[in-house]
Amino acid sequence: MTRINENYLKLKAGYLFPEIGRRVKAYSDANADKRIIRLGIGDVTLPLAPSIVNAMVDAAKEMGTPGGFHGYGPEQGYSFLINKIIEHDYTKRGVKISEDEVFVSDGSKCDAGNIQEIFSLDSKIAVVDPVYPVYVDTNVMAGRTGEVNANGYYENIVYMPATEANNFEPEFPKEKADIIYLCYPNNPTGMVATKERLAEWVAFARKNGSIILFDSAYESFIQDPSIPKSIYEIDGAKEVAIEFRSFSKTAGFTGTRCAYIVIPKELKGKTSKGEEISFNSLWSRRHTTKFNGVSYVTQKGAEAIFSVQGQKEIGEQISFYMENARLIREGLGASGYKIFGGVNAPYIWLKTPRGLKSWEFFDELLSNAQIVGTPGSGFGPAGEGYFRLSAFGKREDVLSAIERIQKI
Repeated sequence: MTRINENYLKLKAGYLFPEIGRRVKAYSDANADKRIIRLGIGDVTLPLAPSIVNAMVDAAKEMGTPGGFHGYGPEQGYSFLINKIIEHDYTKRGVKISEDEVFVSDGSKCDAGNIQEIFSLDSKIAVVDPVYPVYVDTNVMAGRTGEVNANGYYENIVYMPATEANNFEPEFPKEKADIIYLCYPNNPTGMVATKERLAEWVAFARKNGSIILFDSAYESFIQDPSIPKSIYEIDGAKEVAIEFRSFSKTAGFTGTRCAYIVIPKELKGKTSKGEEISFNSLWSRRHTTKFNGVSYVTQKGAEAIFSVQGQKEIGEQISFYMENARLIREGLGASGYKIFGGVNAPYIWLKTPRGLKSWEFFDELLSNAQIVGTPGSGFGPAGEGYFRLSAFGKREDVLSAIERIQKI
C-alpha cells in the first residue's frame, strides 16, 4: 500500500476556518429560526465595482470573437496588468520594480503557502504569534517542523509573541531564522508597522542573512499616510524581502481570485556548494511549471482597478468597510470591551471578557447573540484570550451585531 505524507498528521485538529464552519452549521441545523450574522472569515460583502464588472464583461465579449479570443496566457501575467501594478503600487512610491519581478496569481493565500517550496527543507522559519495559519500549516505539511507540543507550539519554529504587553509588536527572533513571516497590516490583530520599525526588520534580515516574507494583502486599508504600504519603501528591502499583494479585500476579488507576488532579482540564496542563485528565477520556474495563469477576463477586471474611476469606486468601498471597523471599535469599546486594531486594518482584535477562552467566547457569541467571529487561539497560542471580528459585513448586520453583543 502506498505510504502517505506523515507530516500531515502533525497538523492540529483542523484548519481554523473549516472548524468555524462546522460549529456554525451544527448550531444552524439545530436553530433554523435564528438569523446568524457572520463577522468571522474575512469575506467581503459589497459587489464588484462597476468599472471592474464592465471591464470583465467587455473582456468576455472579446473572448467570444475570433480575433479577440485568448487561450493560455503568460503564466506570470499579462503585461497590461503587471505594468499597471508597477506604476500604481511601486513607481508612485519611488520604488523601481521591473516587469519580470511581478507574478500574477490566484491569491495571496496560495502564494504564501507555495513560496516555501523554493527554500531548503532545513530552513528554519520564524512567525509572529498570533499568526495567519497558512504560514505555519504549509511548513508543517512540507516537513520543515517537528511535532506540536502541549502548549500548541511546533518544534523547529521560532515564535515571536505579539501581545498586549509589547503592544502587539513582536521582538526579533532570539535564534537563527532563515525565513521570517511578517504581515502588515496584521491579520489578525489589525496592527501596523511604522517605517522606522520596518527599517529595523530590514536591517535585522540583512545582518543575519534572513529573508522576510512580507504579506501586505491589507495595505489598501491603511489610513495613516506615514505608514508604509510596501516593504520596498525601505532602503535595502529588495535584497531581503518578498512581498505578497492581493485584490481580494482591496477590490472584492475573494470570489474572482487575483493577486500578485513581487520577488526582486537582487534577492538571492545559496546552494550547498555556496553558489548564489536568484530566488526570482526559482519562483519563475515553479510558477510556470505548476500554474497556468489567471484568466484573461479576470486580469482585465483587475486592470480596471487602476483606472481613475476604478480607484474612486474601490476607494468608496474601502471607506465603507473602515466605517464598519470604526462602528465596531467604538461601539464595543463603549461597552467595556478592550479593543485593538480597526484603525488601519479591517480587523478588530478584542480581549475576551471575564477571562473566557477564545473558543468559549466563540460559543457564547454564537449561542446567545448568533454572531460568528474568529477565536484568537486559532491563530496561535498567544492569541488565546482574544477574538477577531471582521469589518467586511453589511452595514445593517454590523449595527445589529454591535447591539446584540452589547446585550450579552
